[in-house]
Amino acid sequence: MPDTADRVRRFRQLHEAGCFVIPNPWDIGSARVLVGLGFQALATTSSGFAWSAGRRDAQSTREQTLAHFRAVTDSVSVPVNGDFRGGFGSEPEEVGDNVALALGTGVAGISIEDSTGEPASPLFDFPLAVERIRAARRAIDESGTAVLLTGRSEGFIAGRPDLAETIRRLQAFAEAGAECLYAPGIRAREDVVAVVKAVAPRPVNVLVHGDFTTVAEMADAGVRRISVGGALARAAWTGFLEAAREIAERGTFSSLARSVTGQEMEKLIDPS
Repeated sequence: MPDTADRVRRFRQLHEAGCFVIPNPWDIGSARVLVGLGFQALATTSSGFAWSAGRRDAQSTREQTLAHFRAVTDSVSVPVNGDFRGGFGSEPEEVGDNVALALGTGVAGISIEDSTGEPASPLFDFPLAVERIRAARRAIDESGTAVLLTGRSEGFIAGRPDLAETIRRLQAFAEAGAECLYAPGIRAREDVVAVVKAVAPRPVNVLVHGDFTTVAEMADAGVRRISVGGALARAAWTGFLEAAREIAERGTFSSLARSVTGQEMEKLIDPS
């Protein structure tokens, strides 16, 4: 298995030019299958991981998340970006300490978001949000790992879909040391282009969780990285629910006939 330094180097190279898809597995099996399909990097999904463990997204603890990072990075040879949500703390010092712990799991990248999880005040106040990114940057610099830092502004999925404010935050996150910028929930091409131009030359990640665009269209808009968040996990659960509901409600099994075979799964999980 490649060492972390090699994976960090390759992850950084992916961000230098072009547009790549970084899909989001939720466990070891899905991670290995995605690598087998040819993807050059992966990103964990906090929601997909939580659902696989029978929890809501925000219910996974720091320790559970760190263990998940280690499990995924140990199972594949490609770079892995860790979805570290809000850094498991409100204050910058907490974020910095927790990021330092995450850097020991083998991740090649890590993302920190500005969502509080509180409906009445869904985003951290601007100055605090920036200082949280700065603390994450400091932890990475002090570690000497060169893990790539992604700064996320969650307004478009947290009930504050304000493009100007989102851009203001992303620009400030870039100045505070975020090397990739990410505003999940932005879908309109003109909004994507506005974000790309506002933070250039820093690379931008766009979340694609539906059929509203294509890789070619995002590349043309200047997007460097595309992730799918919990969408692959939801797609898997969709097939599971369709088959299980058919059995429970109708007593028939036709959905199972469309399933991938056990032999195919064996080859995808372990092609050796």
